[in-house]
Amino acid sequence: MTTKPKARKFRIRRTTPTPSEMAAQVDAALAKNAADGQPSETVNHPRPSEAAPDNVGNEAPSHPAEPTARSGQISSAAEVNASTEIDDIRKEGLTGRQLRMARRLAQKHGLAPTSDFDAVRLLRAKGVDPFQRSNFLELVQSTEPATTTDAAVQLPQTVPVQQIQLPSTESVSPAERRAQEIMNIQRDIGRRRRRKLMLLLSRLAAFVLLPTLVVGYYFYFVATPMYSTKSEFLILTADGLGTSPSAGLFSGTAFATGQDSIATQSYLESKDAMLRLNEDVGFMAHFSQPEIDPIQRLEADATNEEAYKVYRKYVKLGYDTTEGVIRMELSTADPAVSRLFSETLIEYAEERVDQLSQEKRFDGLATAEKSLADAKADRREAQRQLVALQEGSILDPEGEIANIRALISNVELQLQEKQLALNTQLNNSRPNAARVEALRSEIEVLAAELAKQNARLTEATEGATSLASQAAEIQMAQADLMTADLVLQSALETKRQTEIEANKQVRYLTVSVNPIASEDPSYPRKFENTLVAFLIFGGIYLMISLTASILREQVSS
Repeated sequence: MTTKPKARKFRIRRTTPTPSEMAAQVDAALAKNAADGQPSETVNHPRPSEAAPDNVGNEAPSHPAEPTARSGQISSAAEVNASTEIDDIRKEGLTGRQLRMARRLAQKHGLAPTSDFDAVRLLRAKGVDPFQRSNFLELVQSTEPATTTDAAVQLPQTVPVQQIQLPSTESVSPAERRAQEIMNIQRDIGRRRRRKLMLLLSRLAAFVLLPTLVVGYYFYFVATPMYSTKSEFLILTADGLGTSPSAGLFSGTAFATGQDSIATQSYLESKDAMLRLNEDVGFMAHFSQPEIDPIQRLEADATNEEAYKVYRKYVKLGYDTTEGVIRMELSTADPAVSRLFSETLIEYAEERVDQLSQEKRFDGLATAEKSLADAKADRREAQRQLVALQEGSILDPEGEIANIRALISNVELQLQEKQLALNTQLNNSRPNAARVEALRSEIEVLAAELAKQNARLTEATEGATSLASQAAEIQMAQADLMTADLVLQSALETKRQTEIEANKQVRYLTVSVNPIASEDPSYPRKFENTLVAFLIFGGIYLMISLTASILREQVSS
């Protein structure tokens, strides 16, 4: 009888890592190389099924055999999946900022990625969207770095370390799996895009479309229709001939009455015209009617400032500098009232135009008339002085002086003849004594007469001046009279020119387009106003959204 040899128990000292540890290390190394874009290295290690058992303390097999080492490129399922996912992530075209944010977010969640793309893969494997806005804000708000729970695992792991992974029994090829993953990514991107699009549409509907609908509803169904009356008038000046070649350069043109037109337009747009219109035809009472919608209605106890705002809104004036025409458009809730208001304002404009040149014309005429009156008074005084001089002395001193001078000339001639006759008698040897005495007597008489006549010209008599002095005074009075005549003539000419210029300064307001009541309402312009409101709300939303995105970018950077 043979006995079985007793099995010997012996302990095998492990000098090599277990198959599961070797597989995990190989997968990690391959995943790292794939993430870094390096080719896989050839690794020699025994297959898990052929490695020595990891049962320390168990009995050894009766026929131990040495494991045979196999060499070749090992590509596990984890390696294939990691490289495939990283390639897909590379094709998404992520920016450097997104990759940096993914790496920071992976560190916050306690992951140890080998690259930025591996960080994206690990976060998605964990169910975290690295590009979600809330994750960005949480990452910015977080100040403490995340700590890993398992300090022993330093390499990225996609499967448990202690489990032995066997080849998959699924019939899905890697290409189909990759296509399926790409499709899932595309679906996820599509869902995110649809969600963002729905959020955008909801914001547009809340901040743009809804206010536009409210504004459109007001313009179409609530706003009171306003009837506008249009009129045109211009200010003309009187035609006349100027005193210089350039006097008629601007006559009859728009530039000749530009200041008057601007002044008239300013007056019609002033509060004074509004108050006068309210006193005459009841401007505030018309716009305070309950038939007008609340937005356009003027309160019954409104102040003049509020009424003036309404007046500036519905009374529009414009001045055309090229044609010199003032265009006025007045809108009210009643076409007849609109026409009445327009006609009243045109009357106010006519009065204002008359007042603009009236003061200037009256001042010029008053100055010319005063100058003429002073010239008449001066001439009258000069005439009076001349008459007084003529009454107190010789009427015609010039004629009297001429007569005296003629008499003196005659006496001098006779005296000269008598002197010659006396000299002739004295030259005789036996002169006639009687004749000589007679000639001497005549010479003495003529000399006395000559002295007398000369004294009349140069010497003053008792109670009167000399004839020469009287003649000089009368000549001066006559000269003053002639000067007064010239001044009076100049004053008359100035007055005539002033009257002509005053007539030129007269302004006439001519209505070229009469105000006619309209049959159809002109305001509100429903479609145009609604479109403008849409553009305004859209611009406000765009400005706010751009500002928010810029602030968000600054916060998240």
